[in-house]
Amino acid sequence: MPPRAAPTPDAVSVRAVVRCEDDPVIDDARRLIDQHLFTDVASEPWVQYVEFDPELDRWYVRFGCEGRDAATIYFDLRDRTLRYELYFMPAPANDPAPLHAWLLRRNRDIYGARFAIDDAGDVYLDGRVALEHLTVEELDRIIGVLYECTELWFGYAVQLGFGPS
Repeated sequence: MPPRAAPTPDAVSVRAVVRCEDDPVIDDARRLIDQHLFTDVASEPWVQYVEFDPELDRWYVRFGCEGRDAATIYFDLRDRTLRYELYFMPAPANDPAPLHAWLLRRNRDIYGARFAIDDAGDVYLDGRVALEHLTVEELDRIIGVLYECTELWFGYAVQLGFGPS
């Protein structure tokens, strides 16, 4: 198979954040997320803060957890989905294979999220939900899953990636 030619500048597309201003589905989702995160979630004792960045249509929920100072969930509102992500840990210093295998096995047990790695090898928990399925209960489920995974598995994942402390 011949090598692929590099794309010309004209062929490169840039993905921009598209905001659908008068879309009732997005407006309803934005209200639901905003109201729930800034009232019910923000009042939880384990939540350190909730913020919103209107430029990015992004909410931040920062919470304390065992074995690390805090973790932050990023919620990004898209045209059809709510995407969420939590930075789990940096790229492992040791051989990454045992950690990656362990994370893949954990993916089988997680509801609505998955472990993923970026180009630098950093580990994230991420997922998305279609806006038509977004409810207060689903938002709570997402937050609960990311919180639980961080609480239960962060310490062991760090041991796999960096050795015992």
